[in-house]
Formats: sequence, structure tokens, C-alpha cells
Amino acid sequence: MKFTSLNLLLSLALALNVFAAEKKPMKTPDSSPSPAVSERITFGGGCFWCLEAVFQRLDGVKSVASGYAGGSVPNPTYKQVCAGETGHAEVVQIEFDPQRITFGKLLEVFWAAHDPTTLNRQGRDVGTQYRSAIFYENEAQKAAAEKSKAAAQPEFRDPIVTEIAALKTFYKAEDYHQNYFNLNAGTNPYCSVVIRPKLQKLLQKGLIKSEPSTP
Repeated sequence: MKFTSLNLLLSLALALNVFAAEKKPMKTPDSSPSPAVSERITFGGGCFWCLEAVFQRLDGVKSVASGYAGGSVPNPTYKQVCAGETGHAEVVQIEFDPQRITFGKLLEVFWAAHDPTTLNRQGRDVGTQYRSAIFYENEAQKAAAEKSKAAAQPEFRDPIVTEIAALKTFYKAEDYHQNYFNLNAGTNPYCSVVIRPKLQKLLQKGLIKSEPSTP
């Protein structure tokens, strides 16, 4: 009897050990936030006050900064750029979330927001600093920009003259140029005569929102 009881106890202990070995620990869900995703693109299309106001009114755009790019003079001033002494264009650098807005959508708005067929000019703003330009940061952006340019051409009577070039350096413009339309819409006539009608046109086309998503 004792021998049988001992066998039963040994068998039970062995079974418990096997069960414990086979039992897998539960995984704790990872509650840490996923890393933020963002890309950048730099556009030139006339006065940077205009483009800044346009791209601020898109969901998925994280920030828009007015500045200078495409020239040869480091740390240029607004006065230098306006005098045509630097080779720089007035541009906006856009940081965006590609999971919320595609690069293709940004290009669609870019073509609609200015006239890419006028060389070194947008309306009454004349000079190389007002040229149409896309300054890409990688080969994927370059290929997408060139493809989008070709696709947009039938929308225009004249040839598109937009420069597509690699971004070398972006120089942020002076503080008083940042968030310009939102801060000066009621005081600077340029905002009401040039920028506001552009925004209204794009709003009617359903390309932008009425209010900025980001400052």
C-alpha cells in the first residue's frame, strides 16, 4: 500500500512539473506610444507669406516655416534676398505626417496654389526669389515631384518651369515673417488683396480648410 501511494505521489508531482513547464507566461501589452513619424519638403512659389498660409490649412501638416533656399549666400537676410543678391528663393519648409497626408496631396495643393508657368514671377512679385521650386530631401521625393509635374502640365496652357532640385540648406526667415497672414491679415493690405483671395479659391476647390491646423 505504501509503495502504491508513493508511486501516486511521484506521478502527481511529475504531472504538475510538466504542466508548469508547458504553461506560457502572459505577455503584457506594450503601452508605450509609437514613435512620431514626419517628413519634410520645401516649396517655393512666390511670396512665402502666401504659401505659408496655404499649407497651414491642411490636416497632417505639423509645421510650416518661411525661409530661404537654393542660393549661395549663407544666412541671408530678407533685404539681401529681395535685392536678388543671394540666388535664394523665398520658400516654406513643411513638416508633415505621411500617415495623415500624402506627399502627393501636398504636391496637388502646391500646383494649385501658384502659377508654375511664370519664370521668376508670381503676379506683381518679380525676381528670382519668387521662382517656382521644389527642393526635395530624398530620391523618392524627387521622383514623385517629377511625376507630379508631368501629370499637372495638362492643367496649364504654358510649360511648367518649376525648378526641382535637392535641398542643400534651408535658412529660416526672420521672426516677423513667421505665421504672417494669421497675425497680419487685418493690417497689411497685401494679405487682403493677394493672400485672402488665394485662400478662398483653394477653399472653394476643397483643397484646404478655412482655419489653420498649425501655426
